[in-house]
Order: sequence, then structure tokens, then C-alpha cells
Amino acid sequence: MKAGNLSDLAVFVAVARERNFTRAAARLGVSPSAVSQTIRGLEERLGVRLLTRTTRSVTRTEAGERLLEDIAPLLDQIDGHLDALTAFRQHPSGTVRITADEFAASHVLWPKLQPVIESYPDITVELMTDYGLTDIVAERLDAGVRLGGIIDADMVAVPIGPPMRMVTVASPAYLKRYGVPQRPEALMAHRCINLRLPTHGGLYPWEFSSDGQDFRVRVQGPLVMNSSLQILDACLAGVGLAQVTDAHAQAYINSGALEEVLGEWSEFFPGYHLYYPTRRQQTAAFKVVLEALRGEAVPT
Repeated sequence: MKAGNLSDLAVFVAVARERNFTRAAARLGVSPSAVSQTIRGLEERLGVRLLTRTTRSVTRTEAGERLLEDIAPLLDQIDGHLDALTAFRQHPSGTVRITADEFAASHVLWPKLQPVIESYPDITVELMTDYGLTDIVAERLDAGVRLGGIIDADMVAVPIGPPMRMVTVASPAYLKRYGVPQRPEALMAHRCINLRLPTHGGLYPWEFSSDGQDFRVRVQGPLVMNSSLQILDACLAGVGLAQVTDAHAQAYINSGALEEVLGEWSEFFPGYHLYYPTRRQQTAAFKVVLEALRGEAVPT
């Protein structure tokens, strides 16, 4: 391959990741026909089919999968090094894309990011709410925010929030009607609101600790949701018991709208962390955002 064909590889990576010519064209700022022509020319030069097209989908062939795995990380590194050149500008600029769940975006990120937006008009922060463990490298994101215990080992993880507890809560009306569970195993006889996360597939087991030993209880109930905020609403309505973080529930516990049960089986665990790839060159804009989220003063 000649160096002049580097842009063709970038087009292939965009299509392979998006699995759609139109979306890839929009990301690249070119027409779908230009993308299609580039892919066709690349396949002809390589002498192998990289993508299989149908009227409804685009899938990678075995050769395409191999090329994506080999080339995409290299192109990401090149993009990172080029983006890092903004550090030489007087004011950092560009877009910083972060994925987080709804609670973290509203209560952890936004209070710390507001001064950044006010102080750096050339920085754009793009927040995407998602409860799954998003592959930030594949999705071309700069960082993600998740609880500390569920972050991949090959990521840099920076704490941006205090330790947390999983608390089991219910409305006073529910406890009056069904009674207060005295031990975790008693939950099997209660109505519980389950959580299903995209990355787990199955229902998320409720977690407890006793004498330094962690254990899980798989509860049952009339309702399954994929958002802790939705679960809180149902719990407040008296549907059943719920297990959420203390950060989610504390205000309702303080007001008396919810009551915590089984508190002696609840221990602290690492709170929210910002995670990002170890090999990606940090841009000046990302460094500003990182400093703000770590609780450091936003430089002016």
C-alpha cells in the first residue's frame, strides 16, 4: 500500500465500525457514493472482499475483520497525536465525548463540567447516557464514567466521586403491608424490582457483604427495568423493594419517602471513575476536562 491510500483505510474503518455507508459518509463529511467508490477501489487493489453488502446491512468479511483489528488502533493513534497538537494553541479547543449513566451525567459530571464550558468557549463536551460498558475505543469516545469495580483493566481509571454503598430500600407503605426483611435470604419471599443491564444480559443479582465476604441474592418480583432512576420511581410508588446506590436513594431516605433495610449487610465500594485508553494521546481539551472532573481547579 502507498502512503496516499491512508485515507482509503480511514474510510474503510468508518464503514466497518458503522456497518452502514450512509452513517459513515455523514461522519466523514462526504457523499455515500464517494464512500462506496473508495471501498470498491480499496478491495480491487487488495484483491479481497472486505465488506458484504445487502440492501439492509453491511457486514465485515473475515478479511475485513482482520484488517479492522490491525488498522483501526493505528489510525486512532494517528488521530490522537494530531488532536494533541491543539496543546500548542493558547486556548484548548475541540470536542470531548464522554459516556455515562444518567445519574452520573446529572449529579457527578455536570456540576464539575459547567465551569469548563463557561471558561472555555472553544471546548464542546458531548455527553451520551448509556448503562452498558461501552467500548470507548471502538465508538471513538474520549472517556467513560462507570463505577470503579466494573472498569476494564487496560484502561486508566481516575476516581471522580466518593465511595458508595448499595442500599436496599422500600416505601413505608410497602414495608407496612409486606413486612421488613431481616436477612438477605428473606428477600426471596418479597416483591423486588429487578435491574437488567445491557452488558450482563441476565438480571443483575443483589449484592451484600458479611464479615468481609461478598455474596449475591437473585431476587424475583413483578417488574424489571434497565434504569436505576426508573427503579427508584417504582420503589417510591410502593411496587416493591429496590437495590440502588446510596447516592441515588439518600435524599429519599432523608425525607422519609424511602426506608433502608438490611443496612448491616451493606459495605462501601469504589465510586464513580473516569476511564480512558492508556495508549491514546490526550488532547489539551481532554486534559482540561480531566482536571475538572478530578476536582482540580479549572485553569483560566
